[in-house]
Amino acid sequence: MTELTGAVSRLNPAELSPPTGFSHAVTALGGRLVFLAGQTALDGAGKIVGDTLPVQFRQALANLLTALAAAGGAPADLARLTVYATDVADYRAHAPELGRIWREMAGRDYPAMAVIGVVRLWDEEAKVELDGIAVLP
Repeated sequence: MTELTGAVSRLNPAELSPPTGFSHAVTALGGRLVFLAGQTALDGAGKIVGDTLPVQFRQALANLLTALAAAGGAPADLARLTVYATDVADYRAHAPELGRIWREMAGRDYPAMAVIGVVRLWDEEAKVELDGIAVLP
C-alpha cells in the first residue's frame, strides 16, 4: 500500500508485517531536505522536563516539531525518525501511550522509524532523544 502526503510517499508492502506506529519505507519525491538534530525533553531554559518516558517523549517530540516548523515543515513532511531510548523495555511498555502522544501531536502519518537502545544520552536525566529527516515540497 502506498500513501502520498506532500513530498513523501509512504510504502507498506503487503508481504511485510503490518506496521504499527511506523512506515516500512518512505520515498522523497523532490523538494528540500531538512536534517533535524537530536531533541530531548529540554525546556526553553535548558532543563529536562519530566521524570517519566511519556512526559519526556512529549517534550522531545514538541521540540523536534518546533525545529521542523522553523524550517517551514509539518509533521507529515517527516520521512525518517530515530528514537534513542535509555530503556527499550520501558519504551515498549509505554508504546500505546507514546502512540497516542504521536497521533495527538503529529497525526496519523508515520515516518520510517527505528528505536535504538542506548546506555545514556548527553543530558544524564534524559530518557529519550528524537532526531529526524524531513522532505519539504
